Amino acid sequence: MHETILVVDDDVEIVRAIAILLEKEGYRVLKAYNGLEALELALDPSLRLILMDVMMPKLDGLSAVLKIREQRNLPILILSAKSEDTDKILGLAMGADDYISKPFHPQELVARVRSHLRRYTQLGDVNTPSQQSELVTGRLCYLPDQKTLLADGAPVRLTATELKIVDLLMRNLGRVFPAEEIYRRVWNEEPYAAENTVMVHIRRIREKIELNPKEPEYLKVVWGIGYKIEKH
Repeated sequence: MHETILVVDDDVEIVRAIAILLEKEGYRVLKAYNGLEALELALDPSLRLILMDVMMPKLDGLSAVLKIREQRNLPILILSAKSEDTDKILGLAMGADDYISKPFHPQELVARVRSHLRRYTQLGDVNTPSQQSELVTGRLCYLPDQKTLLADGAPVRLTATELKIVDLLMRNLGRVFPAEEIYRRVWNEEPYAAENTVMVHIRRIREKIELNPKEPEYLKVVWGIGYKIEKH
C-alpha cells in the first residue's frame, strides 16, 4: 500500500493541484482546508506525512503543527510564501521538519516528500553502520538498531529529522559537524538556508535532552564551525 499524505491549505485549487501531483506518484491523499480539519485527519493511523499551509481560517497552520506534534511524530512540511521567512522559522520551532516555498516546482515538492518519507519509514544510517549495540555519553544512551535515544533511562520523543541528527552526532561523539554538512547528510540535499534550519532543530533537541538547554552539557555549538555531542 502506498503512503498516505495529508494536504492542508485554504486554497482549494492548491490542494487540488498538489493532490493530483501526488496521486500520479502513487500516493493516497487526504485533504483539509483549515487547521481544525487537519487535526481530525492527522489521527488517521495510515497517515505518513503532512503538507501544511500557514495562513488558514479557524486554526492557523503553525498552531495546528504544535497540536499535531503532541500526538504524532510523522514528517510535517510547511508550505510558505518566499517572503514569509518568519513563518518558516516559527514552523520549524513548533515542530515542522522542513518547509517548501510557494510557488514551488512540482518535482521539487515530490522530491522533498520522497526524501522525508524515506527518512521516516526507513530511518537508515547516515554513516557507516555502527557495530555497537549502544552508544553512551553521560546521561545519554543511543540504541542504533532500535533508533531510540534514552536520557536518564527514559526514551526521548524525537521527530524523524531530529532522530537523524542525533544518529549522526551520537555515532561521531566529539566530532564537530558544520550546519551545511548536517543538512546534506540528514536532508540529503544541497544546503539552502541550512544554518537557520539546522539551528532550530538543534534547539528543539536540546530542549528534550538537556537539563538546562541554555547551558547545554551535551549538544554544543562550536562557534564559527558547527555542532557536536560532547563525549563524556
